[in-house]
Amino acid sequence: MLKEKRLFLLDIDGTVCMGQQLISGTREFLREVKESGGQFVFITNNATRSIDDYILSFQKLGVMTSHANFVTASYATVMYLKKHYPEKLIYVMGTKSFLRELKKNKIRVTTDCMDEDIACVLISYDNQLTYEKIQDTCQVLSTRKTDYLATNPDYVCPIEFGYVPDCGAICQMLEHAVGRKPLFIGKPEPAMIEYALKLNHFSREETLVVGDRLYTDILSGHRAGVDTALVLTGEATREQAEAYEYPPDYIFSSIESLHRQWR
Repeated sequence: MLKEKRLFLLDIDGTVCMGQQLISGTREFLREVKESGGQFVFITNNATRSIDDYILSFQKLGVMTSHANFVTASYATVMYLKKHYPEKLIYVMGTKSFLRELKKNKIRVTTDCMDEDIACVLISYDNQLTYEKIQDTCQVLSTRKTDYLATNPDYVCPIEFGYVPDCGAICQMLEHAVGRKPLFIGKPEPAMIEYALKLNHFSREETLVVGDRLYTDILSGHRAGVDTALVLTGEATREQAEAYEYPPDYIFSSIESLHRQWR
């Protein structure tokens, strides 16, 4: 039952934000979740920003958050690298903020394709992408037998005017050049949902995953055994959702519509 939900695991881009703006009804929904004794956690595949960046961004939008309100693809990637590549050198194609986040968490990183002891290539959504970065990354992937990871499989990132290519699209471009596919770490893998559940004292039955994409948000909830809700303010349409192999449990026109039916 929707009214029994207390823990809301929310995607950001296309779900509660569009570019640098809150989607209508978001602020009121988040406030009522907290006032009712519930909790919200943002689980995002966007690795361009650190959690500190997100806290500041939401503060500017009038939404007060803390580290407890975020589980990001950056964080999931850090945990994966610490487990599988301790002390190893990671070649990264990503934003400066993403690199800072990795370094802050004691991950050895390089952007120099000539470094000799690269153990793994890591790709992230990069809105600071240059052709030089693409060429250097292709060189590493073509000439070394390194492992190959990427933060998330999303093809597009929604912004104010429409969409721009996301990490999945960047990796597809690289695949055409070098013939290699990465292992993706973020959604739809259920790790971020499992971590959010571990940090909060709510059952799976009290939890709802909310997002705008079927192949990341909705599929991750399905894999984690948690109810899902699709909002139609981002990528997926109602028709696509109804035809999807793992259809969402709920479909709402927006977060505002979810709020009205939940309270």
